[in-house]
Amino acid sequence: MKILLTVDPEIPVPPKGYGGIERIVHMLIAQYVKKGMEVTLVAHPDSKVPCRLEKWKGAKSRGGVDVAKNTLQLTRLVYGHPFDVVHSFSRLAYMTAILPLRLPKMMSYQREPTISQVKKANFLAKKNSLIFTGCSNYISNQIASVAEAYTVYNGAPLHLYEASATIDKDAPLVFLGRIEPIKGTDIAIEVAKAANKKLIIAGNIPSEYQAYFDEKIKPFLDNQITYIGTVNDEQKNKLLRTALALLMPIAWNEPFGIVMAEAMACGTPVLGFARGAVPEVVSPGITGFVSTNKNEMIQQVSLCNSLDRIAIRKVAKERFSDDKISDEYLKLYKMMLARNKN
Repeated sequence: MKILLTVDPEIPVPPKGYGGIERIVHMLIAQYVKKGMEVTLVAHPDSKVPCRLEKWKGAKSRGGVDVAKNTLQLTRLVYGHPFDVVHSFSRLAYMTAILPLRLPKMMSYQREPTISQVKKANFLAKKNSLIFTGCSNYISNQIASVAEAYTVYNGAPLHLYEASATIDKDAPLVFLGRIEPIKGTDIAIEVAKAANKKLIIAGNIPSEYQAYFDEKIKPFLDNQITYIGTVNDEQKNKLLRTALALLMPIAWNEPFGIVMAEAMACGTPVLGFARGAVPEVVSPGITGFVSTNKNEMIQQVSLCNSLDRIAIRKVAKERFSDDKISDEYLKLYKMMLARNKN
C-alpha cells in the first residue's frame, strides 16, 4: 500500500520538543514501514523519518500565500504519483483540489474540528472518498453529525516505556505537560500539598505563560514541589514508571492527552478531571480514577497504591500501543480501498 501522510509545516517529525501530532505521525510511519507499507511524508524540512520525505514549500499553516503554496504542492504530488490513500494530519484546505478525486482521503483531527470546514470538504469530495477521524469520541462525535467519522485513539511506542510492578513508598506524583493554566499545573500543586505527596513537574513553559509560571508555580517550588524542565523519552520513562500517579487536573476539554497513554505504558495510574477524552481513556479502578474537582482528586491519591501496575501496562498494550493504533488506521484505509473498487 502506498500511503501519503501530511502534517502541518511548523514542527519537524519527530518533534524536538513539544509536538503531539508530529509524535503520533512518527509513530505511525515506523509501524507502517515495519508492516511493509510504502510511505511518503510531507512535513517540515528538518524532519528525520525512515520513509520518503517531501518538504513543504510554505513554512506556515496560516496565511494565504503559504496555504496556496502547500495546496498546489500537495495537488501536484498526488497527480504525479500513484498513491493508494492520502492521510492528512495537516490543514484540510490543502486537500481542496484533490477532494473531487476518487482517491481515498482521510482527515484526522487531534484538536477541535471546524464543522463548517468539514461540511464544505464533504460537499466537494467525491462520494465515499473522504472520511474523518478524531483522536477520541469527544472529537469524532462532533464530526459524525455532518460527515462519516471514526475514532482512532492516540497511543505510544510501547518499546520506549517499561512498567514497574512496585514503587517506593514515598513515590512522587508527576505533572507532565505544558506549563499553562488550562493544563492545571497550579491545581496539581494544590493536590500534592493536600495529599502530603511530593510532586515533580516536567514540561515546557510557553513564552506567553511565563508570568503564570512566575506567579502560580515558582513561589511553591521547594523540597516537596520540584520543576525539572523538559524531558526526553528516556527521562520520561524513568519519571513515569517510578511515580505514584500522573495528575491531569485539566481546565479544558483536552482531545486526548498522549501523556495518559505514556503513563499507562509505564504502569502508572492517571488521575484526571472529567473533561474532554479523560473519561474515555481512564478506566476507574483499573488504570486510574476520574474526578470532577480538586477535592475528589485529593482523595483518589490514596487509592493509587491499590492498583495493579502490570495490569495497567496490559491495558495500554491492548488499547493504546503503536501496533494497535497503526492497525486501526490501516483497517480504515483498506475499507476505503475496498469501497473504491465497487
